[in-house]
Amino acid sequence: MAIDIPTFASTQISLLAAELQAEVDETSMLVSLHSPTALQRAGVALTNLAVLSQRTGLGGKTVVEVGPDGAFSCSGDLPEHGIRSGDIVLLAEQPAASGKKREVKELERKGVKGVVTRVGRQGLGVAVEEDGEGEGEVVGGDRRVWIVKLADEVTWKRMNGTMEKMAKMAEGEYSYFMRVLFGLTTPSPVPEDLSKDEEVGEGKIKWFDTSLNESQKDAIRFALKSQEIALIHGPPGVSFFFFLVFFPFPFLYTNLPPKKTGKTHTLIELILQLLALNSNSRILVCGPSNISVDNIVERLSPHKIPLIRLGHPARLLPSVLNHSLDVLTRTSEAGAIVKDVRAEMDAKQASIRKTRSGKERKAIYADLKELRKEYRQREKKCVSDLVAKSKVVLATLHGSGGYQLRDEKFDVVIIDEASQALEAQCWVALLSAKKAICAGDHLQLPPTIKSLNSSSSSSFFSSSKTSSKNSSTSGEKKTAKTKKDTAASNTPPTIPKGATLETTLFDRLLSLHGPKIKRMLTTQYRMHESIMRFPSDELYEGKLIAAEGVKARLLNQLPDVRDVDETREPLVFIDTQGGDFPEKTEDEEEEEEKKKKGVTKRSLYGDSKRNEGEAMLVREHVRCLVEDGGVRAEDVAVVSPYNAQVCFSLTSIQAVTLELPGTDRTTMRSFVIATSKQHPSLSFSPSRIRGRTWTRLALLAPLKEQYPGIELGSVDGFQGREKEAVIVTLVRSNSDGEVGFLAEKRRLNGTFILFYSGGLVRVEMGVNARVAMTRAKRSLTVIGDSETVKKGSKFLKKWMEFLEENADLRYPDLASLTAAAAAAAKA
Repeated sequence: MAIDIPTFASTQISLLAAELQAEVDETSMLVSLHSPTALQRAGVALTNLAVLSQRTGLGGKTVVEVGPDGAFSCSGDLPEHGIRSGDIVLLAEQPAASGKKREVKELERKGVKGVVTRVGRQGLGVAVEEDGEGEGEVVGGDRRVWIVKLADEVTWKRMNGTMEKMAKMAEGEYSYFMRVLFGLTTPSPVPEDLSKDEEVGEGKIKWFDTSLNESQKDAIRFALKSQEIALIHGPPGVSFFFFLVFFPFPFLYTNLPPKKTGKTHTLIELILQLLALNSNSRILVCGPSNISVDNIVERLSPHKIPLIRLGHPARLLPSVLNHSLDVLTRTSEAGAIVKDVRAEMDAKQASIRKTRSGKERKAIYADLKELRKEYRQREKKCVSDLVAKSKVVLATLHGSGGYQLRDEKFDVVIIDEASQALEAQCWVALLSAKKAICAGDHLQLPPTIKSLNSSSSSSFFSSSKTSSKNSSTSGEKKTAKTKKDTAASNTPPTIPKGATLETTLFDRLLSLHGPKIKRMLTTQYRMHESIMRFPSDELYEGKLIAAEGVKARLLNQLPDVRDVDETREPLVFIDTQGGDFPEKTEDEEEEEEKKKKGVTKRSLYGDSKRNEGEAMLVREHVRCLVEDGGVRAEDVAVVSPYNAQVCFSLTSIQAVTLELPGTDRTTMRSFVIATSKQHPSLSFSPSRIRGRTWTRLALLAPLKEQYPGIELGSVDGFQGREKEAVIVTLVRSNSDGEVGFLAEKRRLNGTFILFYSGGLVRVEMGVNARVAMTRAKRSLTVIGDSETVKKGSKFLKKWMEFLEENADLRYPDLASLTAAAAAAAKA
């Protein structure tokens, strides 16, 4: 069915406005309701900083280096925080401790926005975006400054600008490519069997990698032969990623299956073949994230083809920086024309801190303003030359909308991870394209959309007495007002029923044109055959094939791993049916206490569920894997679809109840303080007094502390990742058979706060059983109540029945488990 392009674009504009508003509201509420100190505890700000130095970065921007103010820091190290390279931040003079909490707009008037370029133990760098005296008000002199994270509005502006262009286009301006992608005409036909094709058939292509499997070769032939659009469907295990974990602060992990396998390698071969068939071809390669693009740069760079990676150097992997625009403008012959101006600007920057006079400082900033103009003119010529000489240009989707590519034309646009990108994001790169090749898996998680749940997420940061009636409005129906809207514009965006940003370009094209525009990679290199079987049969039409090297591999075949029950089984189901392992929500007595005080603010976990019994089972299974089996903690992950269970599993995986008869709160508090000093590695969470006879004290032994290498997180956060052993805790167990959003086919987004070391971290969260069941390589353990989960959906019922018939089925005993936990705690 054909789609009206102006209507599509207008709908996208409304959806994007709601999404941006949800993100801005979240940031505004956080900043306006909390002091800088509280924001630092939340991990979204750094206070008591001093400006250490300044220099000139790409684009003539001032890079400001800041670190702890010596008057407030003994160690010289930054406190734990959640600010990462690439984050959009505000750098401003720090308000007095007694000052009022400020609105974001007020802060912006007092400071400068920028991008974090570097994060270290003792400081970080920020490339500020503003010129002139406003910048000097912050970075000049000896002022104490602070940094706070902001919403990234640049990305939304580019998507919105692209949609506005499409909305204004006359029908005569539509390219044939656009007409195909909106169903106004059909794609050019491609023969079903391409192995005999005279251009790309058997013997016609010289493969750069002879180890490609047949499904990879078929997908490459199909993409080469397609005239307008080709989709490459890469199910779990046929691709690999680098990934970033923010839990509780940035760490970079790398998980690579055997080399020369999977979707990413298929795309590398495809790029090489496109250039081999036409040496004059120019290719734009994009992805929704920097990691997805850098992954391709790393694999493409050994082939010595002219390529350039666009993007802020702070957001790139160190291994690809030599191909970045920033480095090439410094090291290439074309870059020599800007070096002298940069040197002069650096000298001016260095003189600012030595200048006490406001008049002199003003004169320096006036000189810098003129130098920046000259620098940008020279740099523009340099960048234009570098891009023009590159056969392959790589950038994020929104990065492809930068000035560097404004007048550039490409023969083919390749989008990796297209199923995780907003469609409007894709059109930033596609608007002037002739042909597109999109790779991804539409059956896994769609992009994260905050506006689907913005009302609930904002309530997590609210400290006011909020009416539940006011907080129930859906985010996509809220009044969305972008920065350029006038104050008089109070009309909510018109969003057609059922329209959502979760519908990706990959989804829509498949729905529009069917499987004739798609080829699927069928050989997977991740999962044991037993782990692969159910998702293959139920989601991928039974087409997945386990590669010979992975189909029968087990944990006990890893170096130094012992042969025990937990290491010789690829698929384990610990069935908690029977009611002994019930789910829990926020404590009822605490709710009653809140109601008496007139507070209707939701829990930090919202309505999320947790299951303490399942958490104990997780802890015991991890112990068996690591201590009995010898599996490295780094090879184990625990994932859950529920917010509170992730927090509970991380912070209180081992909980012991101590009865202290007749103990009052003062005595209990003294006991906690004394014990905390004796055992600083342990956390203590006192609960309220039940009656007057006893007090419960939960002794928390963090699993991350006991096994530092283990990874714990949400299902959403585990998208695109893999581990040798994965434990999935499903949480839901109740007599009514309610499973909530476990039954949803894709996911329901949420947000929760994770406490760590006296601070907070906001974590994006999603639900998808499909992701959970396809992340394990050698061992998948599922913990859940089959009686409850079966009632959720036909899909979940089939999964439970499959596990009952094919997994190593175990029924836990709560009494034995509790006794073992207590004994372990006492030891």
